[in-house]
Amino acid sequence: MADDAPKTSDTVRLIVAISSRALFDLTESHRIFETQGVRAYHEYQVAHESEILEPGVAFPLVRKLMNLNAALADRGRVEVILLSRNSSDTGLRVLTSAHHHGLDISRAAFTGGASPYRYVAAFGAHLFLSADPEDVRLALAAGCAAATVLPSSTTASHDGDDQVRIAFDGDAVLFSDDAERLYREQGLAVFNQSESAAAHEPLREGPFKGLLFAIHQLQALFPADAAPLRTALVTARGAPSHERVIRTLRAWGIRIDEALFLGGLSKARFLAAFSADIFFDDQTHHCEAARLHVATGHVPHGVANM
Repeated sequence: MADDAPKTSDTVRLIVAISSRALFDLTESHRIFETQGVRAYHEYQVAHESEILEPGVAFPLVRKLMNLNAALADRGRVEVILLSRNSSDTGLRVLTSAHHHGLDISRAAFTGGASPYRYVAAFGAHLFLSADPEDVRLALAAGCAAATVLPSSTTASHDGDDQVRIAFDGDAVLFSDDAERLYREQGLAVFNQSESAAAHEPLREGPFKGLLFAIHQLQALFPADAAPLRTALVTARGAPSHERVIRTLRAWGIRIDEALFLGGLSKARFLAAFSADIFFDDQTHHCEAARLHVATGHVPHGVANM
């Protein structure tokens, strides 16, 4: 086996569940649904089912994730599952479009208007991406990593690079929101003092720790300098609160490729510099700024979303 070939493991997989509107541009059909109702929507989708849908905000990410299987020499190592409120009738157009665009999606759940969140765990998905905030909230409440994919003009892969770059906020995403609560209640000085005192005490895990661990396991199949996935922590934390974060990741045994401690600076231009394929944050103002530059998922979790 060549030195740069991936190692093998039967247990390492990454499974992402995604909704129709996160994957494809369904602006017109969704407008019909909202203004004219279910029957008109059904008629429109069936009448247009031979027309291929254009890529949506999360499409470039999904394509790059699925392309990882070639690097891994394993078709099933990375899997994308379609979870949709469509019926099987109206969902036909979505699957047809996926296959037309070369996405090897073989598993799907069409729930006929009901929230598909309960199938995230049933499929063993590490992440659920949706354009429906309520479905995302339900999935998070059920213990699944989930994010609302925000509208964005960013639908192209960065510079034709096949490496997948995923960026995470820290508190309330990778970690619990305990520190964020303290900051909001007692201010920056008390927050920094508390984090410094607890520097050797690992932070409690947040909803996206499992996803980061799954990515870490895939990265471990490759030499450190040749992994097709790259991760970044992009946090408003700065010194001295950085130490507890670093020690937490060390305690978890999880590798993070880049860690940006911005000390309150805007995250948007740093995410653009990282060329993130997607960024996850719990705070809407960070998400609104980020989505102008990179695909962004809002994580409605923690004190910032109460």
